[in-house]
Amino acid sequence: MRSRRGKTLTEADIALWRQVARSVKPLPGRAPIEPEPVPEQAAPTSIETATRAIAVAAPAKMTPPPAPPLAPIERRLRTQLRRGQQSVDASIDLHGMRQDEAHLALHAFLRREQRRGCRIALVVTGKGAPAPALFGDERGVLRRMVPHWLRLPELRTLVLGFEEAEQRHGGSGALYVRLRRLREHGP
Repeated sequence: MRSRRGKTLTEADIALWRQVARSVKPLPGRAPIEPEPVPEQAAPTSIETATRAIAVAAPAKMTPPPAPPLAPIERRLRTQLRRGQQSVDASIDLHGMRQDEAHLALHAFLRREQRRGCRIALVVTGKGAPAPALFGDERGVLRRMVPHWLRLPELRTLVLGFEEAEQRHGGSGALYVRLRRLREHGP
């Protein structure tokens, strides 16, 4: 049997529909909608069997809550950083680290600084060497990867936003990272 959308309904689908239809009161002036009858060779199964078949066929997927959105650093705060009126609370230098080391160090640094109440952190990635890259030797890998990592859901609970740093703090080889406030779980 085919539904309106062209999908074939199984015996379990029909049994489940009938169970739901019995528990709903139709609107005034409307008749309850019944699925087309099942062919004679396929007798409908019991409700318990239908429910069990659905549970086995499609296990429930728990989707995590969406990661909070990123926001750019406000113009006022950016101006204060440029003029030296606002200081960077903490910094980490990822020079000389491999990608996996840098990723772990960045994650631990951001967690630690968030717990300490840090508002603005400076992440120095470096610009990469100006020389041409040899085969298999990429230049400026961390400079490209750190913004990608900061956008990942695992770090979005820590990071409110980020932007390229001012020239005096490293320019294109560094990022200002604004951290989210740590929420206290009270009684």
